[in-house]
Amino acid sequence: MKRAAGAEASTDITTSWEHFLGDMRAFSAEPTALDVQGHLVRVKGLVLEAAGLRLPVGSVCEIEQTADSHEQEPVLAEVVGFSGDRAYLMPSGDIQGLASGARVVPRASPVVPLRLGAARHPWRRSSDRTLHLPVGAGLLGRVIDAQGAPLDRLGPLQDVHNQPLMRRPINAMERDPVRQPLDTGVRAINALFTIGRGQRIGLFSGTGVGKSVLLGMMARYTEADVIVLGLIGERGREVKEFIEDILGAAGLRRSVVIAAPADAPPLVRLQGAHYATTIAEDFRDAGRHVLLLMDSLTRFAMAQREIALAIGEPPATKGYPPSCFAKLPQLVERSGNGVCGGGSITAFYTVLSEGDDLQDPIADAARGILDGHIVLSRELAEAGHYPSIDVEKSISRVMVSVATPQHVEAARRLRHLHSKYRQARDLIQLGAYAPGHDAELDVAVRLHGATAAMLRQDMNHSATLTASVDALHSVLGGDTPTL
Repeated sequence: MKRAAGAEASTDITTSWEHFLGDMRAFSAEPTALDVQGHLVRVKGLVLEAAGLRLPVGSVCEIEQTADSHEQEPVLAEVVGFSGDRAYLMPSGDIQGLASGARVVPRASPVVPLRLGAARHPWRRSSDRTLHLPVGAGLLGRVIDAQGAPLDRLGPLQDVHNQPLMRRPINAMERDPVRQPLDTGVRAINALFTIGRGQRIGLFSGTGVGKSVLLGMMARYTEADVIVLGLIGERGREVKEFIEDILGAAGLRRSVVIAAPADAPPLVRLQGAHYATTIAEDFRDAGRHVLLLMDSLTRFAMAQREIALAIGEPPATKGYPPSCFAKLPQLVERSGNGVCGGGSITAFYTVLSEGDDLQDPIADAARGILDGHIVLSRELAEAGHYPSIDVEKSISRVMVSVATPQHVEAARRLRHLHSKYRQARDLIQLGAYAPGHDAELDVAVRLHGATAAMLRQDMNHSATLTASVDALHSVLGGDTPTL
């Protein structure tokens, strides 16, 4: 038997070496493409035009610039369109010093290292020729920009490897369904809008209603192995304040922060959102449960709007061109559960409702592609009610799949009573309400104080999922529905 096992092992080694040598022959037989260079012919607003290049959209180029006869670092740019023999480039850095005729050199596709026993996967798609950025466990506890450069002055990145910015999508039939509840540490969310592991949900709000504080609470208290935080298009001041005041040292140790502030070029803001998703995907592929917090999805759409309008795409709804609405699902669908038995990405995307208008084009499009939405109310925030979650307008579409029937019915009952009280609030304040005429309203009035107390929560305190459900049943008391 030992002899048979040894012979089988020898056969496996021989087969591996034969595959490896075959991959080496195929690699050596592939023709080496000639270096093609172009030159800069026009700068118009945010867009650079180059002649002499024939590259697919998404390819990365380097523009060699000179200023005062002193060599400077080349400017990275991405091909975002073309017209005839002209390629439209969007820079990711400062273009000061560029001159007509500057050399435009495409970045070569990275060479895939050949390994014994591993199948060779050469770059076959245009997405594989996009920007490659560092990912891996070495990013934990670090703050980086959209190009993978450290911002925290803690030295170079260690224990990382490069991956393409745009990943190939997972087959929808191979994804693990959302079946497990996720403890966010926020009582109102746990009790009334239970989140499932692998769910994509949006935080809809105007400005100044506590969106960042709610994100910080989930970053500190959510039950997750890794937290990936993407600050896209927000104020640069918020980066350090969020890390030190809200996230804290303990939260940072299991987090990766990607910062692409508002003063960054639109391409960098666009890449920052994709880079955060790529990092989360790498941790998910390693079997970890990831919490992806992105602030905000609206700034991502605005960056795409700037790029699309600059290359001549016609505007549609409120100045947003059609490509904006195509880019949103391409970004959102990358998160979620991985293959069965693997890791997961639970994603929270903040959506800025301009003028508190929930019918804003981006907000309306986001609601259709997400698995639920939590709406923050300015009225509640002005009244000092935090987190300012609007119970009536919020919903979790997977709650029925991750919560018990008793929990779902209790949440529905409380939401119904809360809505009943809100509808009759003006009459109550005017003194026109008299008990005994409406039994449902009587119950809603009686439970209003306990309901409001349950929905409020201090940012420095956490509420587990079990404690949140117990608080829900405690508020309802004898009015808890039975199945």
